[in-house]
Amino acid sequence: MESYFYKEITSPTGPLRLVANATHLVGVQWRIDEKYIRDAPFFKEVNHPLLLEAERQLNDYFEGKRKAFALPVMLTGSEFQKKVWALLADIPFGKTISYGEMARRVGDIKTVRAVGGALNKNPIPIIVPCHRVIGADGKMIGFGGGMQRKIYLLNLENPKPQLDLW
Repeated sequence: MESYFYKEITSPTGPLRLVANATHLVGVQWRIDEKYIRDAPFFKEVNHPLLLEAERQLNDYFEGKRKAFALPVMLTGSEFQKKVWALLADIPFGKTISYGEMARRVGDIKTVRAVGGALNKNPIPIIVPCHRVIGADGKMIGFGGGMQRKIYLLNLENPKPQLDLW
């Protein structure tokens, strides 16, 4: 049975729990109503090298010193979810894309709701940037970590966010 380790850190978006196995980052979790979302049993390990590196890179991101992350990640989900999450890595820092455009890039515009569901299940938000997906009219729609966090992250990356179809 695989072991998972976690480290809790502070961030401008609230407390975060970073989760890793021996070789990969597997989760970034916000605490909502004093409970971590996607809660599971983990072992606390504040000196895990990968968790320390993830903390450093996240701090750099929040300080405006980092636009991309260089961390080994492991995304666990369905094939469809993994396909959606892989596309997130292509959205440039400070840019946005619509849910509909994400569905088109997945291969079927009719999957727009499924795309939203996959984004909601993203186990590594911020690093796998699901906050960069917005409504076709530029409005903020859905975010597992809460709308205020999504708006904060978009404003951090681009104080004047707009819908981009890069």
